[in-house]
Amino acid sequence: MALVVICGQPCSGKSTAAACLAEALQETESNPSVRIINESSFHLNRNQSYADMPSEKNLRGVLRSEVDRSLSRDSIIIVDSLNSIKGYRYELWCLARAAGTRYCVLHCDVEETHCRKWNQERREKSEPAYEDRIFEDLVRRFERPDSKNRWDSPLFELSPSKDGIEKTSAAVIDAVSYLTKKVDSRTKDVKVLQPTIATQNARFSEANSLYEMDRATLEVMNMIVEAQSRAMGGPLNGVSIGPGLPSVDISRPVGLPELRRLRRTFIKLTGQSSLSGPAPASDADSAKRMFVDYLNRELRNG
Repeated sequence: MALVVICGQPCSGKSTAAACLAEALQETESNPSVRIINESSFHLNRNQSYADMPSEKNLRGVLRSEVDRSLSRDSIIIVDSLNSIKGYRYELWCLARAAGTRYCVLHCDVEETHCRKWNQERREKSEPAYEDRIFEDLVRRFERPDSKNRWDSPLFELSPSKDGIEKTSAAVIDAVSYLTKKVDSRTKDVKVLQPTIATQNARFSEANSLYEMDRATLEVMNMIVEAQSRAMGGPLNGVSIGPGLPSVDISRPVGLPELRRLRRTFIKLTGQSSLSGPAPASDADSAKRMFVDYLNRELRNG
């Protein structure tokens, strides 16, 4: 149905804007299915995700893959992240075009001084905040959206530092109207992106297999993290992944950074092998089984 890209400086009110927009959409007569995709959806720490360029690139790849999997003509997807690079916003626009959905950008326009102040206030309250070095780097590299660019249009702009963010904010109301307005042959103010032949043919079975692999491995990783959390540091006699699937043999605590590293390596190896051989497993159970076998082998040798 639609893809909404939330854009803004770090600590500019993007998550609040995404939540207000989602709530306002669900209160409309059409009551569409709305999903917010952000870093917390994947238990990602903001400082670790933006610590260096490889980590940031990996984060964008994870978010982009999840958006690609989730886009449909029956739901509205809201991407709640920095989305600060215009080239990345173009990639998201291409995904919306391939899916044949509406697209818009909601920009939280806040001065750097306010963002810096809000980040400091979060830190004082022991809430998630950016380290100073990372914050300044993100502010320096931010590329403002421009409504003249097709991947930044239509552009709805909020001013959180001046007007706050509410369901009744003008930009939120305008975005809701754009996203839910019925379209017919006479509608001129709402644009539904149309897929080209190139974008329609871009989703090869190999790519779908890798997407399924990405989602399945994330589920396994989350199960391991939850099992260790329930054990509260005590011993684990294996982690059950599901009926008919092998268990993960863990004889020592395995931290989230190590699990992420193993998952990235596994996906990379799987992608490389698919280039010279058959596509990887395309169903979730097979993907989980392969990942568990890989984990058991690596953890046993580690």
